[in-house]
Amino acid sequence: MQDLHSLLDRTVTQLGYELVDLEISNRGKLLRLFIDKPEGINIDDCVLVSNQLSNLLAVEHDIDYDRLEVSSPGLDRVLRKEKDFVRFTGERAQIKLRIPVASRKNFIGILRGMEQESVLLECEGAIEKIALSNIDKARLAPEF
Repeated sequence: MQDLHSLLDRTVTQLGYELVDLEISNRGKLLRLFIDKPEGINIDDCVLVSNQLSNLLAVEHDIDYDRLEVSSPGLDRVLRKEKDFVRFTGERAQIKLRIPVASRKNFIGILRGMEQESVLLECEGAIEKIALSNIDKARLAPEF
């Protein structure tokens, strides 16, 4: 599956997008990609990437799947890479840890950037320094 992820990431990047997330479910029969670019994603972007990947997977790599979905990551997009935490500095985020810090595993606050492979998150007036390697899940948490 790592080869598939690399292939999809490389192809999406060549088209000018970022591969935010890849979900493979239903025993590999459903491929769901979430793509982004700085100015946002619209339906035409999803159609372009979907068509390109359908051709690539069918012709060049003969990967067996039933359905391919390409979508925007949404307002509550997943944060995985260091550059995600830098890009969304100033935004509200929810972070779940693998190992508790200060007896807590869940944090919600404002992203304040990165420092020495740690995410800086402002929670209740204090800055929490969370090691990137200790993050189990992180996503934007917009307020409505």
